[in-house]
Order: sequence, then C-alpha cells, then structure tokens
Amino acid sequence: MSKKRAFAKTVPAGAFLLFPPFCAMKPPMNSEPVIIPRPDHPISRSLVSPNALRVLYRLKDNGYIAYLVGGCVRDLLLGREPKDFDVATDATPNQVKRLFRNCRLVGRRFRLAHIHYQDEIIEVATFRALAPEELAEADTAPAAVEAVPADGERPRAPRHVVSDEGMVLRDNVFGTPGEDALRRDFTVNALAYSVADFSIIDYAKGMEDLRNGVIRTIGDPVVRFIEDPVRMIRAVRFAANLGFTVEEATWRALRELAPAITRATAPRLYEEVLKLFLSGEGERVYQLLRQAGLFGYLFPGFSAWLDRESDGFPHSQIGKALEWVDGQVGSGEPVSPPLLLALMFGEYVEERAEELMTAGMQVTDAVNEALAGFLGEQGPIIAIPQRIGLAMREILLLQHRLAKIPGKRPQGVLARSCFAEALAYLRCRCAVTGEGEKILAWWERYSRDNTMPPVEPGTGETEEKSAKRRRRRGKRRKPAPA
Repeated sequence: MSKKRAFAKTVPAGAFLLFPPFCAMKPPMNSEPVIIPRPDHPISRSLVSPNALRVLYRLKDNGYIAYLVGGCVRDLLLGREPKDFDVATDATPNQVKRLFRNCRLVGRRFRLAHIHYQDEIIEVATFRALAPEELAEADTAPAAVEAVPADGERPRAPRHVVSDEGMVLRDNVFGTPGEDALRRDFTVNALAYSVADFSIIDYAKGMEDLRNGVIRTIGDPVVRFIEDPVRMIRAVRFAANLGFTVEEATWRALRELAPAITRATAPRLYEEVLKLFLSGEGERVYQLLRQAGLFGYLFPGFSAWLDRESDGFPHSQIGKALEWVDGQVGSGEPVSPPLLLALMFGEYVEERAEELMTAGMQVTDAVNEALAGFLGEQGPIIAIPQRIGLAMREILLLQHRLAKIPGKRPQGVLARSCFAEALAYLRCRCAVTGEGEKILAWWERYSRDNTMPPVEPGTGETEEKSAKRRRRRGKRRKPAPA
C-alpha cells in the first residue's frame, strides 16, 4: 500500500445519509451558501491527505482562506477514497509560491500552483471570478500589484480570453469563494471543506444533487459546455463512475453540442480518454458516449466501422474488452495506456492488416500500415503519443509471434519489452472469443517456469512446421575462372 493510500479510511456505508433534513432545503444559487457544521457531515481530517492538511494549515496560518474543493469533497461525502486533493484559496499563485519552496507554477489557460511532495502533488488554485473582465487598472487585479519575487519571476496580469465560439482560452481573473464555486462545472463538484471550522460550504445546491444522484451543470448547460467542451466528457465519466444520472437539460445540451468536442485540444482529449476508460467503469462509459453521440466525434473512423457488420456479425469485442479492463482495474491490476488502446482498437487494426496481407503484404508491414492509418485518422482529434503508438504496434505484432510455439528462439520473446502486455492482450482475447487458450497456457507456463513445455498436436505452429516453410538457400558458388 502506497504512502498516499495509507492514511485513507473508508467512510461507513450510508454515512452520507447521516445528514439532517435541512440540508435538502437550499436557497437559490448566488445567495448565501448553506453551511453544514462538522457534527452534521462525515468528513474527518483523518480522511484527508496529510500533505493537503499541511497546505491548508500553512495558508490559514498566513492569513489566507483555504478550502478543500472539488472531487475530493464529493468523494469523501460518498464514502469513496479520493484520487487526489485540490485546494482553493484567496492567495494568488505568486503568493502561494512564496509560502512553499516545493511549489511550481503551471498552466496558461488556468494558472495553478503545484505543491510537490515525495508521494503526491497538491494542486492549489486561486478563487476565480464568475464574470471576469479585462482590467485596465493594475490596482484592481490581485496578482498585478505584487512585487517581483526574489526568484526573478514576474507576476502575470490576470486575463480572461474567450474564443469566437465562446470557449474559454484563459481564465486568470481572481474572485471570491462564492464566485469560484459557481464557476465550476457541476453542482456536486462545487462543495468546499473549510479547515477553519471543519464545515462543508454549499453554494450551488450540490448536497441536494449528491443526495439524489444527479449530474447537473451550474447555470446554463449550453453555455458551460461551450466554455469548455471537455465538460461533456466529464459529465459522462462522473455519471458512469458514481452511478448517477445526467439531469435532463444537461443531457439535451450534451447531445446537441456533441460535435463541439473536437474543439478541445488533441493532447487534452488523449488524457481525458485515458481517464474515461481506465476508471473501472469503461464499458459503462463506452455505452454512455455512444448514447450521447460523443463517441462518433471522438473516434469517427472506428465508430463508422463499428456500425458495419463483418460476415453478418456486429463488431462487439470492444464492449467485452472494456469489461475485461474494468475487471483488471477493479482487482488492482494495472492496465497500461498501450494495452488499453490495443484492446479497444486491436480488432479494427487487425482486420485492416488482414486485408493488406491478403493483398500480398508481409505481416510486419501490414500491421505497421494498418496502425499508422488508425493513428493518422485519430491524430487531429486525439493525439496518441508516438511512444504509445510504438508500444501498441509491438503488442499487435507479438500476437503473430505468440501463435508460433515454440517457434524460433522463444527465450528472446520473453525479453521483449511488451511481452507482458502482449500476453495480457492474448489473455483478454481468449476470455472474449474463447480461442487460443492452449497457446496462452503454453506461454504462461513457459514464462513462469522458464522450461519449454510440450506442444500439443494441432496447437499453434511448431518449430518443425516453421522450418519446413523456411526458405533453404544453397551454398553460393564461386565464379568460374576467366
């Protein structure tokens, strides 16, 4: 168990139901927040990362407001273990940096402070305004009045930049805690935990939606999704992971604006896709993305292929593969990004490679060209890094080598960097299709015992069969003397 997880304790089941009835009676947004005192909620400091507590208390002791915010508060209220702890404060990024020697400022779109510890990073954001404006006078901008820090870094003037379509490109205009809460994406993510009195602060009726299991945008969902199209993906991820439903108006806006998802940057969408399908609810995420219309815009070529049938049968392996991935994640077994993507899109790439091999292309060239075609069509939408693409290629190519048992120099196969992932790919395919089980058993035994097991008749391709296919070259004759 890692140091980060060691401190976490599970909130008893049903702890959320301990809240008194008055929590369901919320004033309208933009009014005074509802304050839930410590005796009326289950969040204890023992459930919070010690590093997050250090950050909260140092900010508080230096005269700043400091709250735990976002998903960590939501998860603690639901009895779930947060993956990370985020802090919001009225201290500007440069003021945070002066308090923490282990601080790094990151981001242009949203200026953030990352406090680095040995086993985790605590993200600290300054409260941001609801309706920011370009400020001409420096004395009205908190960050602009700061002196140049000792390290020579000049403070950046707060700016709010919006594209012609309404998407927020930069948002560094600082505001109040209430404004910051109401500019967040969903009501269940707008709750805050105050270290000053250990209360929960609710500006957006988040407790009510948390109790009812509802994902709802704060404000007009059309405006919020235009501001940041990735919020549509986040709505799907939260609904799948938490078992919640998406509120009706939010769902309608999501379906209407699904084409806008391609306006998000390709590297950011790659990171979001990993979060979606490595969450432990990947199959549910996949179904919701299809229902919302997002999947076809994220993976247009692949989605069109899914809608077609091969030999009269629909392409259904992706759903079963994602169920297998969910099982691995649920049991604590890591699934790497190359393995995930190979499992999701392997059938698509392999079908194209088979067509190329039928046309006379060699196995290696066929797999390379088929995978390059897939990565090329995805590149403008979801930027899969080159190193991930290379690992995917190795996983898919190794499937052809694993089919040959023992084949030539099997010990060298074990030494390949992607052998474990290629074997996991084969293991998933066996579970999904029921084919190749004897080949899988042979390689698992060989990799475990490092002794060559016997090959059952009719299993894979033996060394003898491989040798018969190998071209035999005669001795090169010396040229006759002139």
